[in-house]
Amino acid sequence: MSHSLTDHLAQALDTAPGVSLVVAYSGGPDSTALLHALASHMPRPALRALHVDHGLHADSGAWASHCRRTGDALGVPVEVARVTVDLSQGEGIEAAARRARHTAFAAALRPGERIVLAHHRDDQVETVLLKLLRGAGPEGLAGMRSLRPLGAGMLWRPLLDLPRAILLEHVSAHALATLHDPSNDDPLIARGYLRATVVPALLARWPQAATSIAHSARLCLAAADTLRDAWMDALAGLHRGEGTLDARGWLALPLAWRAPSLEHWLHARGLSAPTTAQREQLERQIREGGAERLPLVGWRHTEVRVWRGRLWAMRRLPAFDPEWSAAWQGEPLNLPGGGRLTLDGTRLAQPLQVRYRAGGETLRPQGDRHTRELRDLFQQGAVPPWRRPRMPLLWADRELVAVGTRWISERGRRLFDDAGATPVWDEDTGA
Repeated sequence: MSHSLTDHLAQALDTAPGVSLVVAYSGGPDSTALLHALASHMPRPALRALHVDHGLHADSGAWASHCRRTGDALGVPVEVARVTVDLSQGEGIEAAARRARHTAFAAALRPGERIVLAHHRDDQVETVLLKLLRGAGPEGLAGMRSLRPLGAGMLWRPLLDLPRAILLEHVSAHALATLHDPSNDDPLIARGYLRATVVPALLARWPQAATSIAHSARLCLAAADTLRDAWMDALAGLHRGEGTLDARGWLALPLAWRAPSLEHWLHARGLSAPTTAQREQLERQIREGGAERLPLVGWRHTEVRVWRGRLWAMRRLPAFDPEWSAAWQGEPLNLPGGGRLTLDGTRLAQPLQVRYRAGGETLRPQGDRHTRELRDLFQQGAVPPWRRPRMPLLWADRELVAVGTRWISERGRRLFDDAGATPVWDEDTGA
């Protein structure tokens, strides 16, 4: 290991020649040391910094100004990204702030750039301990990866093998002005409690604990990467239509493949991964669920349902008023049950009434000799049960003329043809 931050970074930069870097700059000691050390090694056009203002502290505006001044002094442009931390997803403030921050990182990256984070070995130790307490497998116990795709570029953590003391020595040696975020000391936040209480106790009893935990993380990373090749091949064979997975096929995977493959599938759909307990609940639902049941496991903004032998993943569906109705002639209409109704063409000559299913509705689809109950159409058309109450019904006078854009009657077709238009229902139901 290198004995100084600048030596360590010089070696790391040799692995990324010519790559433009964006420093994730909070103004704290760690990112200040990183920015200062990189500014002495990187050509100025290839280095810039990004400060994310979460707006969670009364001094956040002053912190942003401090970061700009530091950037000016180093000759490094500093961009400030102001974000809104969404606390409505059922996660803690730390996780919500991290999600907002990483969204800002991804948005700021230009093709081929790397955003550089100052995470060090002490941070890695905390991450591994948190993952262990949450029942993680090899992927989680590998801790933070040093390099991974993000947005149009990559996220890079070149300091994961470096103790924080080395960064603090750099700050002291160069008399760098830094900020202090009091939330980092909050014992009510899991990472803050580990940092203030658990890790010091471990190090007092086992001085080599940080080195050993970091070593275990590297071994878990190697194991996780080896397992990944196997479960990615298996996952490819489980995909079914509409972005679903074969439920029994997923359940039959070895335990070491099951959790990472589920997480990968969910993340690819922009959804969050479950805890161990939630995943095990999903497994029980698959084993025990009969044809008459509709198993559902939900967490934060994510829901996974089991239907017709498949796993369906979606964003948590919002509650809505099933008795809602509106007159519509083709203008964009946001639907309370999700999605939007529009018309591809001119406005209709007469308004239609849009409302939701109440029960007992019938429709004679264009080209069909028989009038069908809506219930039968849904079953024959394999419409998932959670979509059925949210599908807009279009009425002309007291006659049902269209069910979403799935079924249209002869009269409905004439109404739309006369306007030279086609109804479009953009579903926003997640699956």
